Amino acid sequence: MLDQRSRTLLKALVEHYIADGQPVGSRSLSRFSGLDLSPATIRNVMADLEEAGFVASPHTSAGRIPTPRGYRLFVDSLLTVEPLDRARVDEIEGALQVAQPQQLIASASHLLSSLTHFAGIVVAPRRNAPRIRQMEFLALSEKRILLILVTTDGDVQNRILASEKSYSSAELVAAANYLNQHFGGLDFEQIGQRLSAEIEQLRDDIRPLMTAALTAGGDALSGSAAPYVISGERNLLDVEELSSNMKRLRELFDLFEQRSSLMRLLDISQRAEGVQIFIGGESGIAPLDECSVVTAPYEVGGQVVGSVGVIGPTRMAYERVIPIVDITARLLSSALTYQQGI
Repeated sequence: MLDQRSRTLLKALVEHYIADGQPVGSRSLSRFSGLDLSPATIRNVMADLEEAGFVASPHTSAGRIPTPRGYRLFVDSLLTVEPLDRARVDEIEGALQVAQPQQLIASASHLLSSLTHFAGIVVAPRRNAPRIRQMEFLALSEKRILLILVTTDGDVQNRILASEKSYSSAELVAAANYLNQHFGGLDFEQIGQRLSAEIEQLRDDIRPLMTAALTAGGDALSGSAAPYVISGERNLLDVEELSSNMKRLRELFDLFEQRSSLMRLLDISQRAEGVQIFIGGESGIAPLDECSVVTAPYEVGGQVVGSVGVIGPTRMAYERVIPIVDITARLLSSALTYQQGI
């Protein structure tokens, strides 16, 4: 629990540090806080804030900078967020007037990046796993087979299988008939579970073909949509706090490539209401220890289907980033709902 004087000084320190990027000294705080306090009194308050973990003293300076705990208090109870002006809202709305849903997702990601100068990210709506209506095998050469997949929604995928043995046309037809008869209407995860239980019952000569078809088919249908679209990662190279630690920066870019850890964090934001802010170690993901992630869920027809967000340094202008993320999520919801005629 901080008294009003301490809260006012912490607010002034965080705001000045975000704007200037330099540790804030007592004399600067006496000017920016608006309080009629001596530098000595301010130093005493700063010492108390440091002991409580809200600010820290870099070794190279007598000034202080906010800690993740200080940022958290600032964001939760000291920050004043101003709504975006009408011109900026119109700019965002205009950028989201595209015809295809996937283009809309990419546009929203690029928009978040360009408006904040950090990395913009949008989780694409989850698609139901495609279900198989029909599979066919067609011999291309002695040991190359074309796998043709037709889903229940009419999508057609082709994959070439390399086989260690030659199959006759009759054997390929029999294999396709077996798959269609036993697994038609299932998705590839369900097919894999059932086939793994039945694989030992298949003839030895047909078993490798079934296994290859299962692997290739699953890859063909599950890899068709990226879990999220990220834009502006290179903007983070211009952030001094991040670019000064190349090892951590490489870990951050590896995180963007791996996707799974970041997806777990973004999934949390989809289960919450409104804007969520993860500061530093709150994300539970080591490469983000010096970053903040600001996210908000978006909906289609009243149902949450994804989230939008910005990844940047902890020293970000939260009062500017938060409304950008919030209104982008709202306008993306409206655009997608309109596209689907709901």
